[in-house]
Amino acid sequence: MGIFSRLAQLIKANINDLIDKAEDPEKMLEQVIVDMNGQLIENRKRVAEAITDEKHLQRLVEKEAAEAADWERRAMLAVRQGDDALARDALERKKHHAALAKQYEDQWQKQKAAVDQLKTALRMLNDKIEEAKRNKNLLKARIARAKAQQDIGATLHGLKDNSAFDQFERLKTKVERMEAEAEASSELAEEYTGDRLAHRFKELEQAHVVDDDLLALKQKMGVAPPATPAPPPVAPQVRVKAPTETPSAPAANLEELERDELARALEEIQAEEMRERERLKR
Repeated sequence: MGIFSRLAQLIKANINDLIDKAEDPEKMLEQVIVDMNGQLIENRKRVAEAITDEKHLQRLVEKEAAEAADWERRAMLAVRQGDDALARDALERKKHHAALAKQYEDQWQKQKAAVDQLKTALRMLNDKIEEAKRNKNLLKARIARAKAQQDIGATLHGLKDNSAFDQFERLKTKVERMEAEAEASSELAEEYTGDRLAHRFKELEQAHVVDDDLLALKQKMGVAPPATPAPPPVAPQVRVKAPTETPSAPAANLEELERDELARALEEIQAEEMRERERLKR
């Protein structure tokens, strides 16, 4: 794996990590694009330096090859002049430059292959950065959607929390119970401290009113016969009372006994009411 492939993977990992950890992923995404452009510029400089080294090796190869050719030409000139010793020295110098040219040639070919790989990797990295720029808006939309999903999840979690509603229902039940207890106390107080006979007649009158209302409703709906008109008043008949006789002694005694019994009954009722009032006060 080349250096630029590892760099591309590192950039991708950094983007995912920053998006996960950043408080504002959109701003961090913009910063990542800026950083990627900065890294691209730095790597372009490095590739340019590699190309410079490759061109320098190429010039050295050409220079040494030219030197070898020049000394060969000189050796040929010495041979024409009949100076074999000088020709041998020229050939030795030609051999030396040819060897250097061969070494520089090997280094140049290796550097050239490396430069070609770096150029390819740099183009791929540039394409990835351009793709990231094009997908920036898509990533922003995904970030916004993720935030919305988080807000919806938090809202649903809050709706599932029924503690406040349960407390409200408990308070409502408690208030209803207090109202029922108050009504029961009021009924008991009216039952045992008021005039029970008057209370009974009051209930009877209320029931009679309801019955009258129900009859009127039925007559209005036609499910009951209409009310009959009241008969004309009848003149009162005057009767002459016969002279009353004086009650006999046994009858007078009976009336006196009834009055005494009624008085005792009233005293018992009053005593019972007094005891009930004392009990309610306690």
